[in-house]
Amino acid sequence: MCDYSLMGVPNRLATEGEDLLVHRFATGSIGLTGPRISSPVTRQAANRGFWTAIKKLLRAAEPQQAAAVCIPPGARLLVRDIPENLQRLYKAGRMEEVTFTQLSSAENTHRDAVRLNNGAEILLQRLREGQRVRVLQLSIPEGEVGPVLSMAGVR
Repeated sequence: MCDYSLMGVPNRLATEGEDLLVHRFATGSIGLTGPRISSPVTRQAANRGFWTAIKKLLRAAEPQQAAAVCIPPGARLLVRDIPENLQRLYKAGRMEEVTFTQLSSAENTHRDAVRLNNGAEILLQRLREGQRVRVLQLSIPEGEVGPVLSMAGVR
């Protein structure tokens, strides 16, 4: 879902078809967030006066804390802009369809990762800020049981 280090950050669940970005949060951890949209000064505010428009522009430019977008294990993602060093290390292409997974259930450790079709797993912390990710599918199709579900019920 969302690594332990992002629990103090506003967060929400991803939606299918959504485009996300790899982002370094104020906690120092890498995670996913929605694309940033800046709010331009509206014509109505500009008509109220010059200083009103300037104040609104400055407020829109203030940094807002990005919300972490949480992904459930088993979700299918399309990761784009994979850096060359990761392509070589994991025998991946510049763009890969992957399965979101968690490598561990240990506390206080980064556990969110993506699993390539060749079986290689890349910790989300290794991805580069600004990489683009598209959510293809949030749930596992019925009847398709893989490593994500094989641990269900194990204590």
